Amino acid sequence: MTTHDPIPARLAALKTTPTPDLKKQWRDLFDSEPPPFNRRYLESRIAYRIQELAYGGLKPETIRRLERLGEELDGGDKKKRGMRLDRDRPITGTRLLREWQGVEYIVTVTADGFEWQGRPYKSLSAIARAITGTRWNGWVFFGLKNHRGRA
Repeated sequence: MTTHDPIPARLAALKTTPTPDLKKQWRDLFDSEPPPFNRRYLESRIAYRIQELAYGGLKPETIRRLERLGEELDGGDKKKRGMRLDRDRPITGTRLLREWQGVEYIVTVTADGFEWQGRPYKSLSAIARAITGTRWNGWVFFGLKNHRGRA
């Protein structure tokens, strides 16, 4: 006798579920309003929650280890954990891609600036200048702000 596990089918169905239905699932699974993030975020968090409820969540020792690591980073100040000092700045580790004159350039956001070709930079404008040879607003060059400066 084989048992059918409905979880993989539920997870696969998320890709084609209309967004209003995803938001309803969020409310049912989290007992809260869905955050105003993009669809892929909703899908991934709902998928995790479905699996968490079906198979169990993180082990207590894993939760303790993650909390200890978080305390090492923020000194135990829980207010700092959800806070980003510069709301416009991409999250550390984000990779910015830009094609310029047929060449693709990849810049990585670091904790204290940016990295391109293995070198640290304090600003995106310096990288844009190195790539193009002319002065650019780095945020505009990498598509993070439109030409009027709005994010």
